[in-house]
Amino acid sequence: MPAEQKSITEECGIFGIWGHPKAAELTYYGLHAMQHRGQDGAGLVVNNGKRLLSHKGLGLVNDVFSFAEFSQLSGNVAIGHVRSATEGSQVYENVQPLLFQSQIQSMALANNGNLMNADRLQSELEHKGSILQTSSDTEVVAHLMKQRSMEVNETAIADALNQTSGAYGFLILTDDKLYAAVDPNGIRPLSIGRLGDAYVVASESCAFDQIGAVFERDVLPGELVTISDDGLQSSRFAMRGQRRMCAMEYVYLSRPDSDVNAVNVHASRKQMGKELASEAPAAADIVVGVPDSSISAAIGFAEESGLPYEMGIIKNRYVGRTFIQPSQELREQGVKMKLAPVRGMVEGKKVVMIDDSIVRGTTCKRIVQMLKHAGASEVHVRIASPTIQHPCFYGIDMSTYDELIAANYSLDQIRSMIGADSVSFLSVTGLEKSIIKDKTIHQGICAACMTGYYPVTTDSTNSGNTGSQVGLRGGSDHGKQI
Repeated sequence: MPAEQKSITEECGIFGIWGHPKAAELTYYGLHAMQHRGQDGAGLVVNNGKRLLSHKGLGLVNDVFSFAEFSQLSGNVAIGHVRSATEGSQVYENVQPLLFQSQIQSMALANNGNLMNADRLQSELEHKGSILQTSSDTEVVAHLMKQRSMEVNETAIADALNQTSGAYGFLILTDDKLYAAVDPNGIRPLSIGRLGDAYVVASESCAFDQIGAVFERDVLPGELVTISDDGLQSSRFAMRGQRRMCAMEYVYLSRPDSDVNAVNVHASRKQMGKELASEAPAAADIVVGVPDSSISAAIGFAEESGLPYEMGIIKNRYVGRTFIQPSQELREQGVKMKLAPVRGMVEGKKVVMIDDSIVRGTTCKRIVQMLKHAGASEVHVRIASPTIQHPCFYGIDMSTYDELIAANYSLDQIRSMIGADSVSFLSVTGLEKSIIKDKTIHQGICAACMTGYYPVTTDSTNSGNTGSQVGLRGGSDHGKQI
């Protein structure tokens, strides 16, 4: 997501298709639908029947691909990736899919997530003679597979993944098969669809809608799906744990038209707004939402509270990527250029401003200031998620306590710092009620950044891990930070 607006970034989105003559073009459209999951790089690898061909680059999907290039990317099978880089890692070599050419068997890998024990695994690989060309933990898995077997197959993939610890959704393309796998706790999303006789795999179901595919099912925790000319086969590489889908997929990361683990994202966000209105009502005249990911929650808050919803903040959709910069100063300037108050709606009004989350607090402060400068008499901030007090080690760019405002300040201090007349956050219970509809499907969510309960801990094996409270200061080592 755009850093100047929220400062939460998802690691990436992945897309794969098997059995369609326009595989590369459809991968382009699938990646475009998931552009919100990563804007720093994009790429695809296509199997033309003779070899695997790669095209990738830095920037947006439209920046990386031109339609003239697709004439060189013919084939029936492809995988693609959009990447959101952490600060300091915006390098071409890390853009996925990673392609490995071999006389025996070529392969390409794309990953959505983070391996917590990647540093240790890389060190062990290097002591055994491996030379890694990137700083991506995806390459670690490639080397682990090749150590197990010269040929990448179900056994080699299972052995490699069982040495890892973290949250991930993998696509692995070889000369004759496409593999899809999700971590044993199901923290990262990955779904399977059909487009005629072709199989499609994507991080979000909105990619299926983009190309006219039909959703079939989610890849299950600990499941390894193999797609080939023989059809689709399923096996298990690890004992399935309780599914702990990332709560931030519902709060902020996913597109509102996506269904994540059988729950529509817009519907869950709207319910978060309703729960928030019940838990923390405000004496106000209107409700406004911060575009775009907070609009659904703002509508729910307005419906539940009986207050009118108004377009009090608009988003400038023509601000280029030039303004998305890593420095805090430029990030703050970007907020002014991206968002603007609607003076005619907020002037003289007591405003309830709905936002989906607060990480550092800088963006929220700027928006409150904008609303008051536009004449709002009061601004009551309501956040449609619990306080984020702990780092994320599963693929979202929130890696230290120091950058989390709720980890360092009380609620009243936060209110004072952002300049609001009042501030309240949704409870964890309210969040769970908004997401978990059917307990036969939803055993729970990963809300580690809010609760400190981490379902996967550093260097724990995939099987039998029950998670622990390791998010507290002075807790156990979390391995590689993102």
